[in-house]
Amino acid sequence: MATAARRASMTFYSDAADHYSHRVRIVLAEKGVSVDVINVRDNNRPADLADLNPYNQLPVLVDRELSLYETKIMMEYLDERFPHPPLLPVYPVARAQARLLAYRIERDWCALVDAALTSKGKELVIQKARKDLRDSLITIAPIFQEKAFFMSDEFSLLDCMLAPILWRLPILGIDLPEKACAPMLRYMDRIFRRDGFLASLTDVERDMRRGG
Repeated sequence: MATAARRASMTFYSDAADHYSHRVRIVLAEKGVSVDVINVRDNNRPADLADLNPYNQLPVLVDRELSLYETKIMMEYLDERFPHPPLLPVYPVARAQARLLAYRIERDWCALVDAALTSKGKELVIQKARKDLRDSLITIAPIFQEKAFFMSDEFSLLDCMLAPILWRLPILGIDLPEKACAPMLRYMDRIFRRDGFLASLTDVERDMRRGG
């Protein structure tokens, strides 16, 4: 995604292939935030990463003196700091419901993505994670017939969390059946065509679907 001509006050240390980093890059792009996005690899890890994040992990969002290192906190902070367009509901009950759905995405789907992508040498674990994720997505696919976005009429932080997972289905070895998942596939097409989503992609992420 584009960065400011001069150094921005905000810096995002990102993993170019990681779906957690990707969700924050989507929020930054949707908000049009002026930010220096630094894609970090093992051979160019910032010397002060452990100072910015006590767990010495990516991603990290730095806004002047503030350093954030949990992605859901980053996304909510960005939504409050840059309120337009809003990516969370205004009313407390609706906000609480959105946060519960975010929790479920993290617990039910992100954990399976992580297991499928990081369990090297554990083929049974990988196969089970892929099957469980595919089955879960097929089960929930019909709900995308009801609203334009995930459980909402408006694009939200939930879409920012879900889109990176759906984008990675090819590298996860997951092919959704067209008939059973038609509403979800249409949703994916809408999300993947958004300017913010396109701007959020790294070269590594583009390659995940290149030629697919």
